[in-house]
Amino acid sequence: MRRCLVLLLFVWCAIASAADTPRKVLVLGDSLSAAHNIPVEAGWVRLLDARTSKMATPWTMVNASISGETSLSGRNRLPALLAKQRPQVVVIELGANDGLQGLPLGKLAENLDAMIGAATSAGAKVLLLGIELPVNYGPQYRDGLRKVYQDAAKKHGVALVPFLLDGVALDPALMQDDGLHPTAAGEPRVAENVWKALSPMLD
Repeated sequence: MRRCLVLLLFVWCAIASAADTPRKVLVLGDSLSAAHNIPVEAGWVRLLDARTSKMATPWTMVNASISGETSLSGRNRLPALLAKQRPQVVVIELGANDGLQGLPLGKLAENLDAMIGAATSAGAKVLLLGIELPVNYGPQYRDGLRKVYQDAAKKHGVALVPFLLDGVALDPALMQDDGLHPTAAGEPRVAENVWKALSPMLD
């Protein structure tokens, strides 16, 4: 009887410990997710971390974003990040720098495909964040970029935010002087754009 009680207590403690351990959302992105030129705590990833950490089942946002990251460099970094962090959810926000450099969209598609495949194979859910380019890149390239994200999400059956900066990019008051990155005042709207798609994945 005593042995059974000890065993039950051990199992209960293990379950309680697992419930208290924050689950992880790994964010793999570029400067749009790395709080470029604003305080780190003002960035959308940190804003969502403050929210997810207080959920009944807490989640931690692990921000592995690097300014200047391309889809290829992100693809190369992801396997080690998956092995180290073991996230339950992976948010992929890459492709803006590919587009700004005019890199072939076919390569971006290949890299997104590989990253989504690696994350799902590791047992993680995936949220893909799309981005749009300035109008001077022309309708053909801009439309092609949108289609890359749509096709990747459809192929793998993953969640998609079509445009990360929706409601922000066209408001000069919410954008930095470079016209590419949100100000601290714009980050809450970016966080809400992500939260709408991310929150159902955390249930």
